[in-house]
Amino acid sequence: MARYAVRHGHGVGLLYYGAAEPITHFHLFRQYGSDAEAASAALMATYFDWGLHAWAIYATVGLVMAYFTFRRGGAMILSAPIEGVFGRTGWPRYVGFVIDLLTIVAIAIGLAGTLAMGVFQVQAGVARVLGLGDASLLTVPVFLLLCIASLIPLAFDVTRGMSIMSNVAMGICGGLLVWLILGGRTHYVMNALVEGFGRYIASAVPMGFTAFTFVDEALTDWFRTWPLNYMIWWLAWAPFVSVFIARISRGRTIREFLLGVVAVPGAFSVIWFGTFGALGFSEILSGNDRLLATTLEDFDSVTFVMLESLPFGLLTSAAVVVACFIFVVTSVVTAAFTLAIFSARGNVDPPTSMKLIWGVILAVLGFVMVLSGDVGVVRSIIAVFAVAFLFIVPLLLVCLGKALAAERLP
Repeated sequence: MARYAVRHGHGVGLLYYGAAEPITHFHLFRQYGSDAEAASAALMATYFDWGLHAWAIYATVGLVMAYFTFRRGGAMILSAPIEGVFGRTGWPRYVGFVIDLLTIVAIAIGLAGTLAMGVFQVQAGVARVLGLGDASLLTVPVFLLLCIASLIPLAFDVTRGMSIMSNVAMGICGGLLVWLILGGRTHYVMNALVEGFGRYIASAVPMGFTAFTFVDEALTDWFRTWPLNYMIWWLAWAPFVSVFIARISRGRTIREFLLGVVAVPGAFSVIWFGTFGALGFSEILSGNDRLLATTLEDFDSVTFVMLESLPFGLLTSAAVVVACFIFVVTSVVTAAFTLAIFSARGNVDPPTSMKLIWGVILAVLGFVMVLSGDVGVVRSIIAVFAVAFLFIVPLLLVCLGKALAAERLP
């Protein structure tokens, strides 16, 4: 369950932000202390963005979805908890309709953003591997290839093939992680992981309540652009990821569900970003600012520039391109499938025509975001359409609480 959540929740982001995000935070934090302190703070900020808090959002929505689908026999849509607790007439009916509509919009915009981010990553990787000077020349070919590869599975039932592709992508990521630990400065990375785990466990809760109120404008802007933007971004992704988490969680207890969805993926995120971040900082702190300069000038290429500093850089860069391509394809396919389920009022076997329609819509939205040419703009667009879930998720928790309390009554 944890592996499935990782590949559909964070796959492209892990590859895209692995080294670039910690280095970006470091560039700001070094203005407020030594480089060593800035590196440590940068890793903590990255862990916060991608760790337990992110997976707790997924787990919250996924748990509500799983409970009301399998325990209460409701449809696999977000309005089911509202109607299951408060009834199907009056205000619950209208609120439920609005929630389902916002869910569809949030999933479509969020996945389109991931498609755009995948295009940026793949084109940068292909350009590095082939030695091309201008990666933008590959934008349209890469986008069209991703769209074709995504629409074919929607037209034919290749569920088994999608599962194999997802496992291949995760295998590549797992192999890459092991290689970075063993092929780079192993003792440096291991020390950073041990220290990072300890500090993150000790500070995870306080970090969740930190709003950077009494600080200068630079830190305030950073907080809005990164931690706050991320939490809203995860809210946009939560309905999409929760459907698949719920479908594979049938028969598990709430305790088992939370352990599989929060603790294990959260730990993996810490290991991943700790490894990439430690390798990046080992180079920067030794006086080589190449990665820092790349982060500021060509964000899409940071992962590949770092891999080139290790043995077999060309091979590992090509592997990242393949994994990113697979992650985007499987994400588009599963998102189109999820949107078709919601559009069909929870029908877990929606018609092929509906899946294809959503596939085309996602492609069009993705192309609009690709035209922006900036992943920061993409993230901002996603955040705007996810704000409504700041109010929807608490309402879903109220429904879950009332349903669980009713079960305890004699």
